[in-house]
Amino acid sequence: MTRSIAALLLALGCGGSGGPAPPINTELALQLQQVATGLSGPVYVTSPPGDARLFIVEQPGRIRIVQNGQLVATPFLDIISRVGSGGERGMLSVAFHPQYSTNGFFYVYFTATNGDIRIERFRVSSNPNVADPASSKLILGVPHPRGNHNGGLALFGPDGMLYLGLGDGGGGGDPDRNGQNANTLLGALLRIDVNTGDPYSIPAGNPFIGRSDARGEIWAIGLRNPWRFAFDPQGGNLYVADVGQGDREEVNVVSATRAGVNYGWNIMEGSVCYNASSCDRQGLELPAVEYRHLGNACSVTGGFVYRGSAIPDLAGHYFYGDYCAGFVKSFKYENGAATDERTWELGNIGNVTSFGQDAAGELYITTGNGVVYRIVEAAG
Repeated sequence: MTRSIAALLLALGCGGSGGPAPPINTELALQLQQVATGLSGPVYVTSPPGDARLFIVEQPGRIRIVQNGQLVATPFLDIISRVGSGGERGMLSVAFHPQYSTNGFFYVYFTATNGDIRIERFRVSSNPNVADPASSKLILGVPHPRGNHNGGLALFGPDGMLYLGLGDGGGGGDPDRNGQNANTLLGALLRIDVNTGDPYSIPAGNPFIGRSDARGEIWAIGLRNPWRFAFDPQGGNLYVADVGQGDREEVNVVSATRAGVNYGWNIMEGSVCYNASSCDRQGLELPAVEYRHLGNACSVTGGFVYRGSAIPDLAGHYFYGDYCAGFVKSFKYENGAATDERTWELGNIGNVTSFGQDAAGELYITTGNGVVYRIVEAAG
């Protein structure tokens, strides 16, 4: 399961439900508004809290800024020489500290030239559009045995903690059995406190604190390759899109405060037993939505819940896509189930590499053709 970011997300994986496709929405029409072009492997879009600028992560190792509708020529950060990029590796996300406006801290998730995962903190320089590359501080380093399943998202939760989504270490079928091993950081969602300790501390409430056979940083286990997760503070939920092995893609939804969730890999792929006729599903989280590798679907790309103001009818819809099929879909999560599932006709946009969200809650899509789009309501 190794691919390039044309592969990036091909390696991200596979998975799903096999039921009828969500109906194409007819009540509301969306379209894509081009935000930036000519980018090198854009894989993420975000903004610091309260900031009107967009920050775009380029897989080779740069962060670019869009300001007042224009792509700034000078990168905000350029560490290409330190990033091992290609396939699923590279600079994969950036997370701005909730107090970025006063402390200037941001956290970059990337793979080093030797393949290890690194989470490093940087600080902005006196120029608000340029970071100081010399301010780098290693927060967390994780050895990574293979080139694929690097996870890739650093994201601050509503609780102010930094969450990190790590893949299972690569290889087909989780050969190292990391998904069900709480004594490794691979195949897990981590939760750390970067406001105390050096370089971080284990926050209260983490499920494995004090256990000699598990890592205290872990918030949840059983992940294959989480290609994006998202918090919805208004709904109180955490959404995790996990790339499947060869048949099913899945999106999981749980309470954001629920610790110790086991998402099932590699006992299960989606809602079915993996590589076995039967398995014990007790204590394993079943997906809220899944889909099969039918047609050219291959790898789920997780997104965000829409909480912007520009399209009120979208409020509460979680958006996701598929890297190969290029579709964009959404659903609402209500009363413990996915409802109002929709398929959006947005034209041929190619490979959907990631989604993004700005400080106002509006949503973006990054594509394998180097273009970043904003999701907007179609003109009447």
